[in-house]
Amino acid sequence: MLAAAFSVTAQDPAPAATQEAPAAAAPAPAPAAAPAPAAAGPGDAARGKALTYTCRGCHGLTGYKNAYPSYHVPRIGGQSETYLRNALNEYRNGNRQHPTMQAQAESFSEQDINDIVAYLSTVK
Repeated sequence: MLAAAFSVTAQDPAPAATQEAPAAAAPAPAPAAAPAPAAAGPGDAARGKALTYTCRGCHGLTGYKNAYPSYHVPRIGGQSETYLRNALNEYRNGNRQHPTMQAQAESFSEQDINDIVAYLSTVK
């Protein structure tokens, strides 16, 4: 039965020929422009705190170094809003190279970044 349900096509029969002269065709309307994405609003620190849950696993541990390749993971709490926003955008756009950070940042919207920045910049 499912096969029969999916094989049905919705086609209108061809219009019957009429004796009247065809009317001039009206020009097709211009395609509607896609709505612009909503502008990101001010950051929400409470939402930013929730979004940084996985960030704190590396960036929230004093003196943390990862295993391979070995490098120091910087603390990001208390950084300036400008630094945090620029860093996240550079990772998201591929201008900064770090696979984990790029994967994280690529998933963030502009609003997510604003929220993360609002939270991290206030952490002492």
